[in-house]
Amino acid sequence: MAKWLTRSAAARIFGGSIPSLRLLYSFKKRIKEGFLYYFMAYIVRKKINGGEYYYLRESYRENGKIKSKNLAYLGKSKEEADRKAFEFINMEKKKSEIMVQEKKSVEVKKEITKEADKDFISFVQEQGLIWGPEPEIYGGLSGFYTYGPLGKLLKNKVENSVRQIFNRHGLREIEGPTVLPDIVWKASGHLDTFSDRIIKCKKCNAVFRADKLIEEKYDVSADSFSNEKILEFIHEKGIKCPTCKGDFEDKIERQSLMMKTKVAGQDAALRPETATVTYLPYPRFYNYFRTKMPFGVFQIGKAYRNEISPRQSVLRGREFTQAEGQMFVDPQKKNEWESYEEIKQSKLPFWDYTSQNENKEVKLITVEDALKKGFIKSQAYGWCIWLAYSQFINFGIPADRIRLRQHHPDEKAFYADDAWDVELRLNNYGWTEVCGVHDRTDYDLTQHSKFSKVKLEAQRENGEKFVPHVLEIAFGTDRPTYALIDIFYEKKSEEEGKSVFKIPYHMAPIEVSIFPLMKKPELTNLAKEIKSDLEKGFIVEYDESASVGKRYLRSSVSGVPYAITIDYTSVEDQTVTVRDRDSAEQIRVKIKDLRDILRKLIHSEIEFESAGKLI
Repeated sequence: MAKWLTRSAAARIFGGSIPSLRLLYSFKKRIKEGFLYYFMAYIVRKKINGGEYYYLRESYRENGKIKSKNLAYLGKSKEEADRKAFEFINMEKKKSEIMVQEKKSVEVKKEITKEADKDFISFVQEQGLIWGPEPEIYGGLSGFYTYGPLGKLLKNKVENSVRQIFNRHGLREIEGPTVLPDIVWKASGHLDTFSDRIIKCKKCNAVFRADKLIEEKYDVSADSFSNEKILEFIHEKGIKCPTCKGDFEDKIERQSLMMKTKVAGQDAALRPETATVTYLPYPRFYNYFRTKMPFGVFQIGKAYRNEISPRQSVLRGREFTQAEGQMFVDPQKKNEWESYEEIKQSKLPFWDYTSQNENKEVKLITVEDALKKGFIKSQAYGWCIWLAYSQFINFGIPADRIRLRQHHPDEKAFYADDAWDVELRLNNYGWTEVCGVHDRTDYDLTQHSKFSKVKLEAQRENGEKFVPHVLEIAFGTDRPTYALIDIFYEKKSEEEGKSVFKIPYHMAPIEVSIFPLMKKPELTNLAKEIKSDLEKGFIVEYDESASVGKRYLRSSVSGVPYAITIDYTSVEDQTVTVRDRDSAEQIRVKIKDLRDILRKLIHSEIEFESAGKLI
């Protein structure tokens, strides 16, 4: 039985305008060039085992044939079916309106950001942050970059912050090999399954990673899409080849991401991650940590992937630096996690997959509530998510730019019991994944035990043996480094003054600039003495060329928090002027107190105004 809409019901749904009664319970099918295309939907009643059940069905044309499919279950009564159908259509209407606005905003954004992108790229290159693709003099190979002097100092700060946080919570750093024989990658599954979906342009034959084509323009997790859904999305949104603006082929293929090599005639591969390499010395770890669980290790080092059409600078490189922490735990103790009590009331921006599907906003909830609601499955895993979140807060990323996104059931790896990503909202690329937190269960140790013929087990106090589970915090240092540049670069108009790099003071690549007021021996000699002293605790830039005003500007553009000027008063009373980057305020400080005051200022232990005499 099909139920047609009454005129009054149709008027309610379509806001008083009724294009055609044949729309029935119908609405958006696709958006093309700003116009809505409708499909036909209707209520059907089915009798099953003596009961009545109502469904909303869709009719559509495909390859010249009319096909139908169920859209939603509407309940067991006519009244319930009418109500739910009305709610369904209203929801679809809202989605349609949002999609139209998204399309318009994307087109506007293209125009607005074209010039901004040019300015940002110029800043990144001229300030010695990131260069490439390398080698530039040979035309460059996509996915390989050089960190310039300022960029490398910033990346060091990121990596040292990672070390600080992991070490503070009991994880210890190791360093493993970057090349391993194929049997290792066979055991881990990488050799057979580590691949990405690709799509080819019909016109220029350029190949692109299919899900990233979508994610670069829309705030959706296309990694969870089926091949059919990816193709449909690309078609509906009119996504074109970034190279030539041509159309794509109507098929998805897969490409291995492994970088293969041979070592002494034996097949091998460069590691695509640090995680697998970290699992292999498990027997050594178990003895080192006195056969007691839980224990954790982490590794910071290079990994390599044959990334498909890498773009977006170091966000998607073929050579990159990972920083992955691995916790080895007793599966029976996951909900008896000692450190959980300390962090359970911490509020984090959880975005579960149901809320994603319903386009609901991210809400701050406590780790304890996330566990009660079933968003996460154990205290130990909740602690790992909190630790991952803490890493990015410690980098100085604003909390309103961070969210925790749960993997959809069809998105997470088959062995993962829990999987969430940390995502950051970047100025250039919107929400971007920067970290994955996974409960890998006993998959890795079981696989490597099977292929190596070595038992990778632990023993409880009662003598019972078990294979430990692994909780993983997996991220790299390239993306956080890029994020800090992206978020804290502040472009100013000519009227406002020169652009600045307002990176958090404790993450600044260079912490102090030293300027003798003039190029006179009595000033430069004292300035160099101060430089020598401050270099015991800080990265220092010494500059004596051009006017002090120009030197202040150069210092600000490089993100240096404090500039110290040595003048003739300094020679007389052993004080210097300290200038704050963001406020441009200046104070007078005694040279003998300078190192201690700068340390406290950089780590926000004292206020600038109270650190010396304002001038």
